[in-house]
Amino acid sequence: MHHVNLIIAKDPAEAGRLAADIFQELINAKPDCVLGLATGSTPLPLYRELIQREKDGKLSFAKVRSANLDEYKGLSGDHPQSYRYFMNENLFNHISIDPANTMVPSGLVEDADAMCAAYEAAIEAMGGIDIQLLGIGHDGHIGFNEPCDHFPAATHEVELEEITRQANKRFFNSIDEVPTAAYTMGCGTVMAARKVLLIATGKDKAEIVKQSFFGPVTPMVPASILQFHPDCTVIVDEAAASALK
Repeated sequence: MHHVNLIIAKDPAEAGRLAADIFQELINAKPDCVLGLATGSTPLPLYRELIQREKDGKLSFAKVRSANLDEYKGLSGDHPQSYRYFMNENLFNHISIDPANTMVPSGLVEDADAMCAAYEAAIEAMGGIDIQLLGIGHDGHIGFNEPCDHFPAATHEVELEEITRQANKRFFNSIDEVPTAAYTMGCGTVMAARKVLLIATGKDKAEIVKQSFFGPVTPMVPASILQFHPDCTVIVDEAAASALK
């Protein structure tokens, strides 16, 4: 088994700075690198830090390309709760990246299988993902890969578990508005990235961090597959590391 590189930060802000250091080093070494990106509250300190660092002239997104993990089924990119909208609002609109170089799965497609296959092909055509950013769900999901009996290989459509829909309900007017399905990179897509960076912050993530990185590798805890990744860094704050004593 490969050893996961675990870094403990003081708080979410420091976790964001440490993650930004890793991104900055990659972008400066390879200006046209491919970033695998994630949504949610966890990466926000990182995104704010990257925006500031480009303003300060420490890095440039001019040639950077990106691919996001996932998108809700049925939401258009201009829906405020879509992940495309989230990325534009929280990162892309504030940096020099070419919008044409940013990929997010399309939530509105007739043929989901074709879109998912095309997404995989597009990642491959870019030369693969240099660094994949991940958060982690309370059930251990990465992207929208929910606990199940196998590790899904490629980008695919997934029915969202009740726990995941409830967790995302706070962003919608009611549970009825929360999409019931999503499109997500597979665990295989994530594992194909040259480097993986997972950020987990907050006391409520402590138990799943312990299970994922210090427990058995099982598809019932999707993030546990990262124990087999040759270059995986996990940044946790003190609260998320609190079960690791």
